[in-house]
Amino acid sequence: MGKDSIVVIGGGHAGAQICASLAELGQGQRVHLVCEENALPYQRPPLSKAFFKKDDETVQLIRAQSWFDQQGIQVHLGDAVKSIDLTQQVVHLGSGQSVPFSKLVFATGTRSRRLPELGPELENVHLLRTAQDAQTLRSQLANTQSVTFIGGGFIGLELAATLNALGKEVTVLEVSTRLLARSISTELSAHVLTTHRAAGMDIRLQSVISGYKTQAHQLTHLALQDQELKVQRVLLGIGAQAETTLAQSIGLACDGGIVVDDQMRTSLPHVWAIGDCTVFPYGPTGAGMRLESIQNANDQAKVAAQSIMGQSVSYKPTPWFWSEQGAMRLQMVGLLPSSPKTIKRPGANEQSFSLFHYDQGRLACVESVNAVMDHMMAKKFFELGCNPSPEDVANPDLALKSLAV
Repeated sequence: MGKDSIVVIGGGHAGAQICASLAELGQGQRVHLVCEENALPYQRPPLSKAFFKKDDETVQLIRAQSWFDQQGIQVHLGDAVKSIDLTQQVVHLGSGQSVPFSKLVFATGTRSRRLPELGPELENVHLLRTAQDAQTLRSQLANTQSVTFIGGGFIGLELAATLNALGKEVTVLEVSTRLLARSISTELSAHVLTTHRAAGMDIRLQSVISGYKTQAHQLTHLALQDQELKVQRVLLGIGAQAETTLAQSIGLACDGGIVVDDQMRTSLPHVWAIGDCTVFPYGPTGAGMRLESIQNANDQAKVAAQSIMGQSVSYKPTPWFWSEQGAMRLQMVGLLPSSPKTIKRPGANEQSFSLFHYDQGRLACVESVNAVMDHMMAKKFFELGCNPSPEDVANPDLALKSLAV
């Protein structure tokens, strides 16, 4: 492979999918996949759930090494990009190898946010972003009775529910007035809080941490507004930010993520970006949006592969997302409006329902709890451009009636 190569930087879901999409287009032998982690692309959602339920649970690869070999894709494991020479169109790796390219794809994902006071030298403070993070934490759980989560985001709550079910004492400290305030509705947030507390989790809202005590590379206490909390093991779940350091080093336009158009093209020629690291135009106004979801990563990768091959394509997503937290399977489709009119559709029992959110008379978002069929139906509504009325939503025959239009 020479200068006709396509170099993909990042070994997450987006990187794996663009390899698959390019291979389907007959371009596998042109592709170099550069992975900073010393592992082939793997499934990330199980890291906060199934991976902790069994000590012998292994990381699930998205594609085996044999598949990459069959497609002619060259994978560089544990070899981060050191620099990029745009003039010569060469990527320089940490190992000293230089890889020429004609097309370059950023799939660099995100990095976990840290608290500056809690540095990596603290052995009982953890992040959960990679398989290595998960393996390190799991290896410590046998001697751990209590785990404190700072932040009530999706990944933190998923893992908190998993550890709670395993008999650990779980405390969640959330600075906001409710859980998942930036992602889900007030109604759903209240249900999530009630369910987790009923399962035995200690969830404290509006928890402001004012200080920390450490001893011998261990965090020992958190100072809260009303007490000093002793901690044994801590997980930071305060969100993630787009990994744009390398992109900015070569002058790519970034604004909370790498800015791309509807074909995943960046501000520089011959350079694309996909997945969680991107900010892309969304909706009628084309306002910039960044989404952290496997659906977004996979769909953007498919569009980018077609764009690289000169095909006419445009990314117009219907966002959807899911989260498993203990006995709850949360599924969302669409985007929650700021002031929705909400209709609740009951499910099979008290733990099953859907919230249909309307914005100026149009269905904008559906949140479902343990209601898989409602979620599938809602996705179909958005795909087909259907707009069921609030009266239809309350009708048990909603699916048949609305989809027949």
